Amino acid sequence: MRNHTALTTFILLGLTEDPQLQILIFIFLLITYMLSVIGNLTIICLTIVDSHLKTAMYFFLQNFSFLEISFTSACIPRFLYSISTGDRTITYNACMSQLFFTDLFGITEFFLLATMSYDRYVAICKPLHYMIIMNHRACKRLLLGCWMITLLIMIPPLSLGLELQFCDSVIDHFVCDANPLLKISCTDTWFIEQIVIACSVIIFIMTLVCVLLSYIYIIRTILGFSSVQQRKKAFSTCSSHIIVVSITYGSCIFVYTKPSAKDDMAINKGVTILTTSLSPMLNPFIYTLRNTQVKQAFIEFIKRIALYIKH
Repeated sequence: MRNHTALTTFILLGLTEDPQLQILIFIFLLITYMLSVIGNLTIICLTIVDSHLKTAMYFFLQNFSFLEISFTSACIPRFLYSISTGDRTITYNACMSQLFFTDLFGITEFFLLATMSYDRYVAICKPLHYMIIMNHRACKRLLLGCWMITLLIMIPPLSLGLELQFCDSVIDHFVCDANPLLKISCTDTWFIEQIVIACSVIIFIMTLVCVLLSYIYIIRTILGFSSVQQRKKAFSTCSSHIIVVSITYGSCIFVYTKPSAKDDMAINKGVTILTTSLSPMLNPFIYTLRNTQVKQAFIEFIKRIALYIKH
């Protein structure tokens, strides 16, 4: 990789130079990171040990939790290390690796959320055929498809990005992201910027259309139910997923609708902090607090641990 650039290290500016603010950011990120890892690991454990959580919905939730841990771990620990030691340098290879993994896990999440919306569509609109359509083999194929599509979309911009030459070593961000890297490149970045925009639009449109179509059919089916109790139950099975989708797509829309070029990087960094720390922390709480089966599984899991400690 280093043959393509004279630079072997970059300097990540971070979020602020204020020491007191840095301490607050460190505490906030450490707490949210720990809660995120503990919360998502709990969901993974519950879906593995509890026999009631063996359906397609929880299989996808288990993998979504894995992606959340991986995504936040790709950038937050490195930033925490930078704040605590004052070492803002990052090697070229480490920077490119961070960019690759944050994009890989982040993009796969979008496709998995779209797959989860399809799962909810089958569960509500085709309940009698749910177990046949969403069998374990089909779920594995859908999950593999999420990873494969992500890699196929990532290869063109990534391969072009590895050819870039850099004039500056200072990255105005706390993580190696595509936009700040393109800003310090000596190479003409117009073509790669268009590729990045095209790939972003493809990801966003493909997944959003899938989510919207699924929920159009879901809402239409639910409104056709004669019983109010049936409607409530159907809506409750989708509510957690709708909230997570809203947070994920909402933050994405916010990144791409910036008020001005001057505030471009400040807003980008702010939203990145929320998407890499707050969202992964909130998602397990959203699924556990709004899902009766997960809550019941969690209580049973705590009872088992308590009995094990007692004996």
